[in-house]
Amino acid sequence: MRHPVSRAQRRVHHFFRHPTASQLLIQWFVGLILLGTVLLSLPFSHAAGAVSPLDALFTSTSAVCVTGLVTVDTGTAYTLVGQWIILGLIQLGGLGILTFLALALSAMGRRMDLQSKAAVEDSLYQGNVAAQFSDNFRRIVKVVALIELVGALALLVALLPGHAVGHSLYSAIFHSISAFCNAGFSVYPDSLEGLRGNPLFLGTIMLLIFMGGIGHAVLGELALAVRLRWAGRRTGASPHRFSLNAKIALKVSLGLIVIGALLIGFSGTTSGDPVERASEALFQSVSARTAGFNSVPVGQLPLGSLFVLVVLMFIGGSPGSCAGGIKTTTLAVWWARFVATFRGDFRAVLGRRYIPEEIGRKVTMLIGLALAWNLIGVLVLSWTEDATL
Repeated sequence: MRHPVSRAQRRVHHFFRHPTASQLLIQWFVGLILLGTVLLSLPFSHAAGAVSPLDALFTSTSAVCVTGLVTVDTGTAYTLVGQWIILGLIQLGGLGILTFLALALSAMGRRMDLQSKAAVEDSLYQGNVAAQFSDNFRRIVKVVALIELVGALALLVALLPGHAVGHSLYSAIFHSISAFCNAGFSVYPDSLEGLRGNPLFLGTIMLLIFMGGIGHAVLGELALAVRLRWAGRRTGASPHRFSLNAKIALKVSLGLIVIGALLIGFSGTTSGDPVERASEALFQSVSARTAGFNSVPVGQLPLGSLFVLVVLMFIGGSPGSCAGGIKTTTLAVWWARFVATFRGDFRAVLGRRYIPEEIGRKVTMLIGLALAWNLIGVLVLSWTEDATL
């Protein structure tokens, strides 16, 4: 006799046996976090008594989500094996779960349902995602590997004076991947405060953060533009015309860096020297929006600077990148709608194109949900925590 199956049971069965792209994303996301938790909990991954199961879960989640928050010092609490596990989780999370998902579905020859395809396209603010990434994925991976390699070499040069070669090499590799993936993890107990006087190191970190936060598709366009420009000198080929998504990501990202640095510098940093103050303001403006490294004690910054950092963190990076936040394109669409409404125009224009009303409503809903979620988080933390900055 067959027992009747409830609707909840059917949904659970369908979730695991016939998942949509969005559900497959959740499975991969949770599975990777749990795998990282188990690996980081093993004795060879951490110092004796230094990491609890909750610490391992938090670290794994933070690494996969490329957040950078930690409950224990990464450089001392975890062994070399544990740090490499964290680095692997950062790389998998930083390359973009949605990117891997779209490619996996395309490689398997599986057709996306409309809801799944819409979820991927909305997350990247681009149409025909699977086809685009199938064509560009190899080039993007090569560019990412090249950037991380060159970044590691530059960091190695910056670290070699006064440091052992082995330690410098490992630190360069770790921080190059962590910076490009916008993770903010560091093997130093004070993040990058001890390197605030090393302009080559901090400059390389800022460049890696920027390239990791503008989006893999934009990064691919930049690589193509450089290649065509180089080839054009010999063959006379036309330069690459950037897509609207790339133009918005680059312009808004650069604008936020400059405005953020000016506001932080005006509000004040921990240094009185004008040159150091400008350097600190620029680094924190670049890092706060997507990564989370700090070259100064954040808790000692003035309230005005902290408020600027909060706004930059809320905005985040660009679609399809390693960064979080509401995304630069969301901010651009919201600003275009704000300007249009202020002028009394019912049609918002961005890049000489009218913004469909549906996209405008989605942006408004996204910002509203993000604000609500953050306010709820602040409220809950105010109940559970009593520690200061």
